[in-house]
Amino acid sequence: MYSSSLFQNPISFRETQNMLETITLHFADLLRLKSAALYDHSVRVSNYAAATAVYMKLPSNEITLIRYAGLLHDIGLISLPNQILSKAPYLSRRELSLYKKHPELGANMLESIPGCQDLLPYIRCHHEHWDGTGFPKHLKNVNIPLGARIIAVADYYDTAIYSSPDFSEKTKAEVTREIFSGSSILFDPEVIAAFIKVLFHKTDLK
Repeated sequence: MYSSSLFQNPISFRETQNMLETITLHFADLLRLKSAALYDHSVRVSNYAAATAVYMKLPSNEITLIRYAGLLHDIGLISLPNQILSKAPYLSRRELSLYKKHPELGANMLESIPGCQDLLPYIRCHHEHWDGTGFPKHLKNVNIPLGARIIAVADYYDTAIYSSPDFSEKTKAEVTREIFSGSSILFDPEVIAAFIKVLFHKTDLK
């Protein structure tokens, strides 16, 4: 169910993993050049998402892909004007339209790079919603790749806690209540349950 083509050949497992790690770190450096805050956000989302995948007992190759995709989920933002990053969430209609392109922009940026194909669905779909109201494809529930569903919860939590001025006064408990309120609307209920368990039982996740 969770097999990924990149790692199906056991002989090349280490080689392909090393290649993917190198590529991911290269693009992560581009994120850092764009915005230190965006890079820090991406690192935290990667850690949250990977820890959630571990708790859900996903195969190790899937956990690896989710970790890398979490780090690069916002890579498409590097092609957008800096003012969009600095103004969020106070965007004009035109700016919001541009912002909503970043999942596709990110996937398109990586699609011709060898070794990155298995990351693309997670990057492209991390703003899809369980009820089909997300973007860019309006996918619903299990039609959204599991890795993207995991990254979506991690991304929302980290943005709420660290990144957006609208959320700056909210506590971990308040944000987790918001996430619960989005169960079966914005987020996969199974993923929420796993994420919350990890969040409140791992001291290295703040």
